[in-house]
Amino acid sequence: MRTMSNYAIPSKKIWVDQLHEIAPGLLLSFGLSMLASNLQKFPFLGFTSPLMIAVIMGTLIRNTVGVPAIYRPGIVFSLKKLLRFSIILLGLQLSLAQVLDIGLQALGIIIITTVTTFVFTCWLGEVLGVNRKLTQLIAAGTSICGASAIVATNSVVEGSDEDVAYAITIISLFGSLSMLSYPFLSRILDLAPEAFGLWAGISIHEVAQVIATAFQGGEVSGELGTISKLARVLFLIPFLLTLSFDHIPKQKHVESSQLKKIPIPWFIFGFIGLVGLNSLPIFPPLAKAWVIQNNKFLITMALAAMGLEVNLLKMRQTGLKPLYLGAAAWLFIACLSLGLITRFY
Repeated sequence: MRTMSNYAIPSKKIWVDQLHEIAPGLLLSFGLSMLASNLQKFPFLGFTSPLMIAVIMGTLIRNTVGVPAIYRPGIVFSLKKLLRFSIILLGLQLSLAQVLDIGLQALGIIIITTVTTFVFTCWLGEVLGVNRKLTQLIAAGTSICGASAIVATNSVVEGSDEDVAYAITIISLFGSLSMLSYPFLSRILDLAPEAFGLWAGISIHEVAQVIATAFQGGEVSGELGTISKLARVLFLIPFLLTLSFDHIPKQKHVESSQLKKIPIPWFIFGFIGLVGLNSLPIFPPLAKAWVIQNNKFLITMALAAMGLEVNLLKMRQTGLKPLYLGAAAWLFIACLSLGLITRFY
C-alpha cells in the first residue's frame, strides 16, 4: 500500500526539474534587469526608463551573439508567468480614493480622451494597413499606460515579440518627446499648474515620464499628473475584457471547445482585487512602497526577456507605417486632451 510520502517524492522531483529548466533564462533576465536599472541612473540615460533599456539590451544580445536554447524556458516563463504576476501587483499603485480625488470633471476628460484615442488609433491603423495586433498594442500603449499596457494587451491579442518590441519603442520615443516639449509648451500656452499636471497625466505614455514632466510645474502639478495617470491604468480592465471578446471566433455557431480558447485575461481580476484592497487602510505604507518598487524590477525582467525573443529582421520587414501611426496617435491624444482641459477644466 502506498503512503502519502510515495506520492510527494515524484511531485517534488518534478518541481525541482522545472526550476532547473527555467533557472538559466531567469538568471539572464534578472542580470539584464539589474544592468538596465543601474544604467538608467546615468545622466545621459535619465530621459528613458529601465524598461526600454532592458528591451534594447535583450534585442542586441539576440541579434548579435544569439541566445542558446537552454535559456528559452526561463525566458518564456518571464514573458508569461512573471509578467502576469507583475501586472496584478500594479493594483497596489491605485485606490478608488485617488481616482475620486481628481474630480468628476477631470475623470470625464480622462474617459473621453482614453476611449477616443484608442478608437482613433485602431481606425487609422486599419487605414494605413498596419497589422491589427500591432495597431491594438500601439493604441493601448498610447491611450492607457505605455509599456505596461502593451505587454498586458499582448496577453490577449497574442502579437509577435517583434510587434511588442516595435510598439514599446514607438511609445518610448514619443513619450520622451513629450517630456522634452511639454514644459516648453506649457510656458507658451501659459497653463496653470493644475491644467499642466492634468495634461501630462492624461496624454503622456509612461508613469515615469509623467512624473518627470508634471513635477516641473510644481508640487500641485506633479501630484495631479501622477494621480490622473494612475487613473488611466484602470482602463486596462474594460479594454482587455473588450479585446478578449473581440477575439471570439466570428462564426454564428461557436462550439464549446472554441469558447474555452477565448483569451480572457484572468489575471486582470487579481489586479482589480488589489485595487479594491488598496482602497482599504490595510497595507503598511513602507511594505507597499517596497512591493511597488520591486514590481518595477519584475516588469523590467519580463521586458528583458521579451528583447531576447525579438528578431530585428522581422521588425525591419514591418516597415515605417507603425511609426507613422504612433506619431499620429501621440499628436491626437496631446491635442484632444489639451483642448478638453482648456475648455472644460
